[in-house]
Amino acid sequence: MKDQVNDRTDKYGGSLENRCRFPLEVVEAVVDEIGADKVGIRLSPFATYAEAGDSNPRALGLYMAESLNKYGLLYCHMVEPRMKTLGEKSECAHSLLPMRKAFNGTFLVAGGYDREDGNNAVAENRADLVVYGRWFLANPDLPKRFALNAPLNKYNRETFYTPDPIVGYTDYPFLEDTE
Repeated sequence: MKDQVNDRTDKYGGSLENRCRFPLEVVEAVVDEIGADKVGIRLSPFATYAEAGDSNPRALGLYMAESLNKYGLLYCHMVEPRMKTLGEKSECAHSLLPMRKAFNGTFLVAGGYDREDGNNAVAENRADLVVYGRWFLANPDLPKRFALNAPLNKYNRETFYTPDPIVGYTDYPFLEDTE
């Protein structure tokens, strides 16, 4: 979908509409096959990893949010550009709020949220739900920790996406193990 990597010249390249055509066709096919109540999508319009950015990520995210409405998806999950460098939070140069307002269904956000940030996002109606990927990985009892406002285990990024089934994915202690 992003213009910095999509150099196609056919109906799947060039304009924003053309670049978004393929993912929307996939969404339509999956919805037709299993029903919209079982389909969600995750989008990262602001991500620039591997030099795969877009010249106008806000327009890309907004176009997709608006276009997805016709399918009645279970949810749209967008990643907010809240991480400047690994582990460092930054102020958002962009916001998902226009996409949240444009999408008619359940809207999930992710992007380095902590407990307070997540609660604020929901309370301020910037999201219906907040996703805590890294924090959940390192804290298998994250809801309990959040409820108690207990300290969190720090995640170890070096163990992400490794083939070891034990180290990094199943070895983080539960709250009662740390007391």
